Amino acid sequence: MIATMFADGSPEMVARLVIAATLGGIIGWERESHGQAAGLRTNMIVALGGCLMMQLSLHMEEMFRPLTATGAVRLDPGRIASYAIASMGFLGAGAIIKGKGSVRGLTTAAGLWLVAGLGLAVGAGFIVPAIATTVLSMLVLFSVFFVSKRINQDIYTSLTLVLSCEHARLSRIKEKLEAIPSLKVLTVNYRQNLVEGIVTYRLRLRCRASVARGQVVRELLTLPGLQQLAWEESEVP
Repeated sequence: MIATMFADGSPEMVARLVIAATLGGIIGWERESHGQAAGLRTNMIVALGGCLMMQLSLHMEEMFRPLTATGAVRLDPGRIASYAIASMGFLGAGAIIKGKGSVRGLTTAAGLWLVAGLGLAVGAGFIVPAIATTVLSMLVLFSVFFVSKRINQDIYTSLTLVLSCEHARLSRIKEKLEAIPSLKVLTVNYRQNLVEGIVTYRLRLRCRASVARGQVVRELLTLPGLQQLAWEESEVP
């Protein structure tokens, strides 16, 4: 029985599984080198599973070949593959982390979706396109990574200032902030503590990534009556 199993193309199937795991491992290595949780092992397993499901989908017809003409079974070779891609949405969603000022993990989620496609492609026998896709994706992940770091992006932050009531002049605060190029005050929240005699301003700012925050802080420290200062990420608009 074992000889029969390996006489029907099983070595080729196993080779496809190995190729799929290797291609998935290449992308997984890049993700793991950047500290992502979905790294080498995750991507290899996703590619392996995609390849196995694709081969199962393609060879499902062989299981029903002995049926007679009266026992018709309708088969869709792409049914299993389509569900494999759709299910990657749940795994990809788990890799996405939404912080106050940024959304992280989108590249990893897209990589998992791509790796599932690589596994399906190798399982279907499209090995050369799968290898070409892996090479192109690695070029994108490595080269575009350095290019994106040079893009001067908009950053949304929240600045909290606590001042004594007699020195709590919002116009003076805005004057110092808007004197910084590429920095804009979007919203201002106000709270006054009458017992302690302090005023709290919470300002939502938009600035370029190139803005030197140290320079902004030094300007704000010259405000008279300043008691506390906090600067943190703001919600993603």
